[in-house]
Amino acid sequence: MRTSIKIFTAALLMLAGGCYPSDMGPSWPITETQKSFEQMDAAMRQQAPAVADAVTGERIVRARAEPHNWLTYYGAYDGQRFSSLGEINAGNVARLKPAWVFQAAPIGLVANPPSFSLEAAPIVVDGMMYLSGWDGYVWALNAATGEELWRYRHAIPLDLPLCCGNVNRGVAVARGKVFYSSPNGHLVALDGRTGKPVWTKIWLDPRAGESSTMAPLVVKNLVIVGSSGAEYGVRGHIDAFDVDTGQRLWRRYAVPKPGEPGSETWGKNDAWERGGGSAWITGSYDPELDLLYWGTSNPSPDFDGSVRPGDNLYTNSVLAMDPDDGKIRWHYQFTPHDVWDYSGVNENILFEAGGRRLLAHFDRNGYLFVLDRRTGQRVSVTQFGDRVTWGRIDPATGDVSDRREPTREGIEICPGPAGSKEWPHATYSRSTGLLYTPVIDACATYRTYPTEFKESLSYFGGDFKVDPSQVRGGGVKAYRPNGTLAWEWRYKFPIVASLLSTAGDVVFVGTPDGMFIALDARSGRQLWQFRTGTGIHSNPVTYSVAGKQYVAVPTGWGGWIKGFAPNMFGHERGSALFVFALP
Repeated sequence: MRTSIKIFTAALLMLAGGCYPSDMGPSWPITETQKSFEQMDAAMRQQAPAVADAVTGERIVRARAEPHNWLTYYGAYDGQRFSSLGEINAGNVARLKPAWVFQAAPIGLVANPPSFSLEAAPIVVDGMMYLSGWDGYVWALNAATGEELWRYRHAIPLDLPLCCGNVNRGVAVARGKVFYSSPNGHLVALDGRTGKPVWTKIWLDPRAGESSTMAPLVVKNLVIVGSSGAEYGVRGHIDAFDVDTGQRLWRRYAVPKPGEPGSETWGKNDAWERGGGSAWITGSYDPELDLLYWGTSNPSPDFDGSVRPGDNLYTNSVLAMDPDDGKIRWHYQFTPHDVWDYSGVNENILFEAGGRRLLAHFDRNGYLFVLDRRTGQRVSVTQFGDRVTWGRIDPATGDVSDRREPTREGIEICPGPAGSKEWPHATYSRSTGLLYTPVIDACATYRTYPTEFKESLSYFGGDFKVDPSQVRGGGVKAYRPNGTLAWEWRYKFPIVASLLSTAGDVVFVGTPDGMFIALDARSGRQLWQFRTGTGIHSNPVTYSVAGKQYVAVPTGWGGWIKGFAPNMFGHERGSALFVFALP
């Protein structure tokens, strides 16, 4: 029987071979032709309302007068992430229901696929929503229904060096354009009606390890962006471009070259050339003082400070700059000579208290800094981290003592490199007068080892390990401006999503296991929750259309999970925008 089957099979093959010329196979009809992403995007494109035409820097200055919109990354220039909308409040938030969901699943190959995550803060202008995503995506949506009106995708090289995630945190809108900075360093101005590029400027060198993950900021006639990539030994910088033409007007390096103020803090070598200090979180702006406040990240190499003796200015600092030319008016360094990767890029919240113009900054090093934002004078320093063993900061002088630094053998230090708070943002409520911050309670074992600098390769000077046993969850803490704790809400996992506060006395927070939660802003009591099905590592916003208030939260677990929750690396990886409203 087996012999017969073999003979029959051979006969079929011979017959098939005789049906076609020996140099070609069967000619099947083509039923589908290959299409590029650009062609697919064009097929989806519709005409969006021209609402972006009326947005200017002057209008964003008055953003608080338009609570139905979310005109810029933090909602307003002050970085407060507070909305004066109050239809949804502590008394009725328990009735919140999904209004619509926008799904954004990946198509085709994705750069650094284990790390992609939907992290952006949606921008809302008069019923239109503009949302960016991982791997070069930007969408224009109807903010009331979720209908997609256009889609843009920027081509991202699959071998692009990306330290900490294939992510993007948002766009800016002004003068009819939607501004997007791609991971490979292209600043693109898209037509707000069609999504087609108006101009494109290359402002980074991805071959050197530079990248971009932040939302641009429009100030006056400028669109301002900051670089990522300190882990590759690049020299971080902040750049300003003309909104209309894309012409670069200035660049401010975070690390001074020899002869410039602060250069003496790098020792007598060339460490400054690869000194880090990237500026990958959007800044704040005070239009009355005409000062731009921007945070800078860790020096390079991350963990080995022996090759860069000194305080390493202006890394781990807030820079108060003139927006017209980038000149530094004052600075404050949160972590001198950082060897723990405590990037000082976190948001700078501008608020008033006790008759003073203040700036609040929850740093990854576990301390809350309150500064006079006119001068940079230190007002108070308060520990907010649960376990802080890297060093002690004197509240009166700001001096650091009892430093515990990484060693060749390895040493446990708290917090880990994600800090007591990673990049996700704190909020200030104008209703309660309280500051609220997400919190990570985790430590790490740090080790150093010599690392030779090679362009485009990581330049850590060591490594770390966050063991699951070193992670004790996290939560939300509420502080009075004088630094005293008002209340605390604990959670079983670290909180690595931005907070949102509203005039309805609600604070919204997302969790790594996919819960979107509403807390009472005055007491911390949990009022409502909804399971989204995937972790939240993003920026919720709120807005209204035709008098109806909505709360939107991007979901999708990813990013630099190694740094804050390595035991959750395998958690569900969704990618969707959930939008809620009252029934």
